Amino acid sequence: MTGHHRPRRQTPRGPFVLDTRELGRRPGSMRPVVTRALAPNELGTPVLRVPQGGPVELDLRLESVHEGVLVSGTVSADLVGECSRCLDEVHDHVSVELRELFYYPDRAAEIDDEDEDVLVIVDDHLDLAPVVRDALVLDLPLSPLCRPDCAGLCVDCGARLDEVGPDHSHDSADPRWAALSALTQAGSVGDVAGRETKEKD
Repeated sequence: MTGHHRPRRQTPRGPFVLDTRELGRRPGSMRPVVTRALAPNELGTPVLRVPQGGPVELDLRLESVHEGVLVSGTVSADLVGECSRCLDEVHDHVSVELRELFYYPDRAAEIDDEDEDVLVIVDDHLDLAPVVRDALVLDLPLSPLCRPDCAGLCVDCGARLDEVGPDHSHDSADPRWAALSALTQAGSVGDVAGRETKEKD
């Protein structure tokens, strides 16, 4: 046990805060929680997320154990984002499993102070916000697609390749070769002019 004094935490507030008083710190007591919360901020990644104010469905079970309250169940929500290939809007749905232990304050005090991942019950309330956020982010694809066979955008003009067809192309020379091409052409002209001068002499 460490002697370091932990500062008193404030009672959490927010749409993902759950009251545990009904469990009464009686190991084995359980309470189902089926509710809907509105995301106070965007949840997810820059390319795929639950929009601010979007509904998040919670289907959970709170179980009292000796160390605290074990939260298990599912969290689901509708997602909006951008296709990583064509940038069109993407709509999806996610459902993730949760299983996290929230410690009673006295039990948390027995854990090493350096362990920053300890979830603590404050004034008989637990805040699921960081748990929900982390679970969603870890479950989302890094490169969402509007459909699996999306061909993306033309790198030259930005047209959607699914719309312009497979024959779409551009005659564009690599600018790095433009100067060399100009020198080559100038050299060819100089050679011709030199030969014409010699023939006249």
